[in-house]
Amino acid sequence: MSSNQEPGMGFFVVIWLGLVIIAGIEVFLTYQHLPVRTLLFSCLILSFIEAGLAVMYMMHLKYERKSLFWSLIPYTIFVLFMMDHVWPDAFRVARMSLLK
Repeated sequence: MSSNQEPGMGFFVVIWLGLVIIAGIEVFLTYQHLPVRTLLFSCLILSFIEAGLAVMYMMHLKYERKSLFWSLIPYTIFVLFMMDHVWPDAFRVARMSLLK
């Protein structure tokens, strides 16, 4: 199989099952009454792995040109930066609506 050729349906079923298993592990961990930092760290790591698998294989980014992949990084940083600046305003508006 060349790097431009996508694998068959069986491969994507395996990836999907992996995503379901990771989600199940996250749910299982939340019921284990772990310390908050341990739970947060483990769920964040699993979420990043899950998101990476979903983006690379389910959204077929792995089979796109590398320039598309690398062009998404600045956009992602921009979106995260803007979200950081918009959230405080959203909380302010929510507080204002509660005061009415």
